[in-house]
Order: sequence, then structure tokens, then C-alpha cells
Amino acid sequence: MPDYPSYLKAFESGKLKETATRLFDSLVSCAICPRKCKVNRLENEAGFCKTGRLAGVYSFFCHHGEEPPVSGTKGSGTIFFSHCNMGCVYCQNYEFSQLGKGREYAFEELAGVMLKLQNAGCHNINLVTPTHVLPQILKSLESAISQGLKIPLLYNTSGYELTEIIKLLDGIVDIYLPDMRYADSAASKKLSQTLDYPRYNQDAVKEMYRQVGTAEFDADGLIIRGLIIRHLVLPNHASGTDKIMRFIAEEISKDTYISLMSQYLPYHKASGYPEISRRLRKEEYEEAKKILEGYDLLNGWIQESYGSERFAGVNIKPA
Repeated sequence: MPDYPSYLKAFESGKLKETATRLFDSLVSCAICPRKCKVNRLENEAGFCKTGRLAGVYSFFCHHGEEPPVSGTKGSGTIFFSHCNMGCVYCQNYEFSQLGKGREYAFEELAGVMLKLQNAGCHNINLVTPTHVLPQILKSLESAISQGLKIPLLYNTSGYELTEIIKLLDGIVDIYLPDMRYADSAASKKLSQTLDYPRYNQDAVKEMYRQVGTAEFDADGLIIRGLIIRHLVLPNHASGTDKIMRFIAEEISKDTYISLMSQYLPYHKASGYPEISRRLRKEEYEEAKKILEGYDLLNGWIQESYGSERFAGVNIKPA
């Protein structure tokens, strides 16, 4: 069996099965994210994420609106999971991430979704908001691999993760696409109902980088392995862009690929929070770009037209 994607080797060695079983059994007293609700999800008790034994899925399709090396020419095989372990007041996906639209998928069904996306020609399996359903994903992945899945996994997360859980994905996930949402705990608590987001986020991203390193691309420009960090610039410096970019430059690598996002709009409940009750101003995004340059973070993508491009961004510097 080939070594790429990494999960093929993990499947053959038994590591994938061991990890999936361990994480799924741990749902009896759930502590797979920083919230550590300790509810028995195997009996469908609901904690913050309102998810029980099975994963909820809102939709899946070939997504052409991600970063260029993620979507490529044929699209990213994106699976949007219902619910979330964060509670962002400005969430653009609130209908399924917070209101729970979608339905439960058994393991075999979710495996079938992965295979459908591969058969449609997608370049990767893009797991959107996977944190709270990671055990179910890995159980489904086992089945999908046995039926011929062979495109890489992309772990697309809000970044509120436990490092000890991310460590278990070493040798299973090849591509990490985490948010670095906040530099300040007070802002993360107020706007996303998360305690100590910066600490958990930074530790987890460092572990992701340890596993997969700087993003690598094939001859067609598709990402095959590595880390891409997304940073959504919020109005009134609410996201703490300067501190986050300094952390990346000093604690990760100046070669890190960053997707600097300008697409913020005051969705959901954002109108009730004066500091973020408007869209991002051009000068605020220009300031964020200067911060990138100031820390010599020149790899990645920017959104010059404030989220209106077909793709998520254009190159910061030419390939």
C-alpha cells in the first residue's frame, strides 16, 4: 500500500483503527475539545456542541471557493458538519453550525460521502468544523479506505483544539487548515464563547506544524502536505492581527502560508456587538497587509476585493 496519503499507511499498520476506537470510546465522557463537557455522547447526551453518537452533516460538494491550491481546477471535496465547539456571534454558517441544520450520518453513509467526492474528481476531502466529530470521521475513514479512498484529508478547523487530540492525528492528516481567530482571551470569550482560545489555538497550531511542516505543492500547484493558517481580519482590531502574525513569525516559521481574509460581514448576532457591527473597512485590511509584510510573512493569499473573488484569495507574492 502506498505511503501517501498518510492515512493509507496508518490504516495498514492498524494505527488508524486504534486511534478511531480510542477516540470514539472516549465519548462516554467527552473531552475531545477544550470544553471537556464530560457528557456521555454514546448515549446521545448533548454538551456544548449538541452532537451525540453520530455526526451531523449539513452538505457536501466540490467546493471551488477555497484557496487556489486547495480547490485547484476540480474542486475541494468539502463536507460541512452540523454544530460546532465554538459559538461565534458573527458566524456566517450559523444555520448549521449553531442552529444544527442537517441530519445524522451513520459511519457507512459518511464513508460513502467521501467516496462520492473522490469519484467526482475532487482533489481532497475537506473536513469543515471537524473537531467535535473527529471520532466519527475516523470511524468512517476506516470504511472509506477499505473501499478505495486515496485522496488526502484536509483538517479545516476553527482552531479551538486540544493539542493532545491533534497529536493523535500525526500520520493520518496531511493538510491542516486552521483558523487563528484571536490573540486576546477576552475577545474570544465575548465573541465566540471560548475560554483561553489563544493558548489552546497556538499550542495546537504548533503541533500541526510539527507534524506536516510548511505547505508543499505538486507540479499543478495543489497542496499535498503542510499547514495553511487562515486569519479573518475583524473590525476595530478585534482579532489581534499584530500579535497573531508575530506569533507565526517567531514561533512557527516565516515561510508559513497564510490566508489573510477580508470577507468579514456582520452575520448572525453581530449587530448586537458595536465593535463588529459593520463590515471591514479598506484601511483596516490594508493595515493587516502591512503587518504581514512587517513580519516578513510573504507566503499565502490576500483578498484584494474584500471577499468578492471567486477564489478565497490571490497570491501575496507570485509563485
